[in-house]
Amino acid sequence: MPMINLKITKGESTAAQKAQVIEEMTEVLQRVMGKNPETTIVIIDEVETDNWGIGGQTVTQRRRQT
Repeated sequence: MPMINLKITKGESTAAQKAQVIEEMTEVLQRVMGKNPETTIVIIDEVETDNWGIGGQTVTQRRRQT
């Protein structure tokens, strides 16, 4: 039973976009690795931007600079 765990920053993706990602990631595992889509699990974790750091700064800080 394959499982994909995707982490993204919270609040930027719509429910429709997340549903599309789940569908397409499931299709990729089926096409490339021959995995059964009925047993493929896709989890999307949404992380607060204060809890995600890049280059020594939180995403919140980085976004304020742009």
